[in-house]
Amino acid sequence: MRSRRYLAAAIVVVLCSALASLIWPRSSTKVAAAAPTTTTTTIAPTTTTAPPPAHAFEAADAVVPEVALFDAAGATDSTGSLPNPTIEHVPLAFLVKAHGPPGWLQVQVSRRPNGSTAWIHQSDVALRPVDNRIKVEVAAHKLTVYKGTSSQVLFEAPVADGAPATPTPLGDFFVDVVVRVDRPSGAYGPYQLSVAGFSDVLQTFGGGPGQIAIHGTNHPELIGKYVSNGCVRLNNDDITALAQIAPVGTPVEIVA
Repeated sequence: MRSRRYLAAAIVVVLCSALASLIWPRSSTKVAAAAPTTTTTTIAPTTTTAPPPAHAFEAADAVVPEVALFDAAGATDSTGSLPNPTIEHVPLAFLVKAHGPPGWLQVQVSRRPNGSTAWIHQSDVALRPVDNRIKVEVAAHKLTVYKGTSSQVLFEAPVADGAPATPTPLGDFFVDVVVRVDRPSGAYGPYQLSVAGFSDVLQTFGGGPGQIAIHGTNHPELIGKYVSNGCVRLNNDDITALAQIAPVGTPVEIVA
């Protein structure tokens, strides 16, 4: 009886050992490594935005004795020319309105009718950046200098405008000459900024073609009134300050 029990127990031990050897991995058994994780990275396309121009406007200073004017870019026959220096013995300058085909510029010209433009050879001029613009409000008797094309005000001053019989012309012009006056106590004050605009009434004035200017005055009590022959008058301290921030080529907008 006891021997049978011993035999049965031995059989159970052998079976358990065999089963354990099948279930438990042996030391030589290799366990498959997990497949490596692969990551796919999608790179967004790079977009490049051209930076805004550093300067809002461009002036063109003549570098030749005479600048030929053309009706269209690429034209072979000029419609006229302008001397450099001008008949007033000052450097010839333009306000650039557009860049055309290679080698051509459309510019605003200081001549009648007001707002005249022409095409010129780019090789005839040197380009120069201009940062600010002037706005004259005739009814408000006010001149304002803005930073570029923005609404940021850099300077503001009261002015005297054209009398009813000789009104200040309205339109888009530019400063074509800046002159420091020899006699600052005179009628034009210490500075005169010639504007490429002409009187709608006076075809000539003082021996000139009736061209207007922004200048000082020896009658500050008239500031804020309609009294001039078309020019824009400022107090002498104001015209001195304006001359420092409105070089040749500065756009001038005159509105009612």
